[in-house]
Amino acid sequence: MKFSFEVFPPRTPDGLDALWNTVVRLNRLDPMFVSVTYGAGGSDRHRSFDAIRAVAATGAAVAGHLTCVGQSTDDVDSVLDRYAALGVGRVVALRGDPPEGVGAPYRAHPTGYQRTADLVAAIKSRGTFDVAVSAYPERHPQSPSVDHDLDVLAAKVAAGADRAITQMFFDVDMFLRYRDRLCARGVDVPLAPGIFPIHSFPAVARFAGKCGATIPEPIAARFAGLEGDDHATHATGAALAAEQIARLAAHGVEHVHLYSLNRAELVLSVCELLGLIDPVPT
Repeated sequence: MKFSFEVFPPRTPDGLDALWNTVVRLNRLDPMFVSVTYGAGGSDRHRSFDAIRAVAATGAAVAGHLTCVGQSTDDVDSVLDRYAALGVGRVVALRGDPPEGVGAPYRAHPTGYQRTADLVAAIKSRGTFDVAVSAYPERHPQSPSVDHDLDVLAAKVAAGADRAITQMFFDVDMFLRYRDRLCARGVDVPLAPGIFPIHSFPAVARFAGKCGATIPEPIAARFAGLEGDDHATHATGAALAAEQIARLAAHGVEHVHLYSLNRAELVLSVCELLGLIDPVPT
């Protein structure tokens, strides 16, 4: 099993030091790459560049996120030039959410890339980047239908995407059905399931609701009564994520993308439960 991780740019120099330490710890898992998120419309892009330098300083391969929203083609191209100068060999190409937040209507920049597929094609025309794109086992909240959502992913793959990473999900059977639908459509790229270890059920439930990700009732029930008990929540979140990954591995999944929230402890606990690393002595 191979892993990749998502991190976000901290706001302070101390946060950059903490991010460096987090990635050093996650490097025990020999990740394929560590992806660094990118602000809505390119906001605070300097923080993304700082985070990329911090991650690269650990020796990990870095993937820089890049979005269409709120940026001209020249803006996007300048970010790609900066990524290349920083030694970034991978890009996660996304449409991006409007600055107003998830759920706000999307408006393409008048002189920007109009679709993610256009962004993918522009990145691949440079011939230097491995490009990952997003996929949605439960359909993107703004897609009018499942078929439309599959069409969007197919277009991104046709434009040159090398792999897809899914939105977080908590129902493994749903992911497996989605993978089967993509196969039936001839969408043939590696598909990495996105796993979000639950560190706080209320926080994750709120975020899942905004992105259209369902938390099945039996999973919600496992966290009932754990509010305020960080130790029990950590143990339950790690066990749940480990169970998801074990089932995915049993169905042939070879690469899992973990949304780390810049936290190493929970991710490492997941991998200890899977028997992939030895527990750290306490």
